[in-house]
Amino acid sequence: MMTTSNCRHCGHNLSLTFVDLGTAPPSNSYVTAEQLAEPETYFPLRVLVCDECWLVQTQDFAERDVFFSADYAYFSSTSKSWLAHAQSYVETMAERFDLTTSSCFVEVASNDGYLLQYVQELKVPCYGIEPTHSTAVASREKGIETHEEFFGRDLAKRLRNAGKSADLIAANNVLAHVPDINDFLAGFSILLKDTGVVTFEFPHLMRLVSECQFDTIYHEHYSYLSLLAVDRIATANGLHVFDVEEIGTHGGSLRVYAQRADQQPYPLSDNVSMLLQRERDAGMATREYYAAFQTSVYDIRNGAMRYLMDAKDRGLSVAAYGAAAKGNTFMNFCGIRSDLIEYVCDMAPAKQGKYMPGSRLPIERPNKIEETKPDRILIFPWNIKNEVAAQLSYVGDWDAKFVIAIPQIEEFSP
Repeated sequence: MMTTSNCRHCGHNLSLTFVDLGTAPPSNSYVTAEQLAEPETYFPLRVLVCDECWLVQTQDFAERDVFFSADYAYFSSTSKSWLAHAQSYVETMAERFDLTTSSCFVEVASNDGYLLQYVQELKVPCYGIEPTHSTAVASREKGIETHEEFFGRDLAKRLRNAGKSADLIAANNVLAHVPDINDFLAGFSILLKDTGVVTFEFPHLMRLVSECQFDTIYHEHYSYLSLLAVDRIATANGLHVFDVEEIGTHGGSLRVYAQRADQQPYPLSDNVSMLLQRERDAGMATREYYAAFQTSVYDIRNGAMRYLMDAKDRGLSVAAYGAAAKGNTFMNFCGIRSDLIEYVCDMAPAKQGKYMPGSRLPIERPNKIEETKPDRILIFPWNIKNEVAAQLSYVGDWDAKFVIAIPQIEEFSP
């Protein structure tokens, strides 16, 4: 295990704690029935703030292979709303940047080909870069060329030298997942064509703080990002941020557009300076901004535990939906076990029949809910609660209610 006490971007000493969530196993290391008699490896889950460049980052981390193993269980295609977002993104980018059959579209962290399948439909040449074997196999089964490696300077140089430079690179929901953020961002300035564009989508730190989305924090997320930090790190690695949009995914995200700093074919949008100013006005470049987050996290944990214990006292049965990383962070920090939540359902076949890391709640197929008719269904991925509620609308037949815990406990009917 490696430990760092210096900023992974600027090297400044880290002395400001953002939040300490104790210890937890890797969020996607699901436990098989055969492994139930074995111990699990727990890592500290403590997040610090660099008061020089304002990059929020995990303090302790293992080698990235521990978190992104060959049997990685997260497949992007299991969420219908995420697929709809991917299709809309591809159509928007193709129109804005005039992508044609002579263009080259690249996705970094292409997972199971959930996004590139829509690029294929437009007949735009494309390929993916995806380090986890399980998802890369699923991508190739869609007919998508997939390079099974981690992205950085070295791979970017090899691809450029092979004539695979890009007109557009999508790097959506991956920037937070890289331990060496300088090497990762520098790779884009190498792989882009002179007029190329890269887009980064990531959960916005300002929304994470304002809505106390602490369950977004887990070991695979090395960084928690503001535009202030991303703009600085991009500039230091040969990129120029020329536009930014606020989008609704993952509870509130940013889509950042960048180009090669030595070319800059696109004009700078006012959106960049306006959002940078909003972040400064909110205090994101001050130590005080980050000081109260831990107390808010404790408040949510205490409220959730009171709710679940009250449900147990009232004889209500509780199940959960969504065996995702959010749920693992939430349950392990709160100390929730099977006496309060009986099981978790998930659409992903790769997770069904296994157990949640740490809490060891069994992961069932969604039809388990119809078979057992729980009184309450706690939706862990609150960011897609409407999609889940629509999928499980039949629970109204026995007057069950849905529940979310972030930003506070809330019940709602189907």
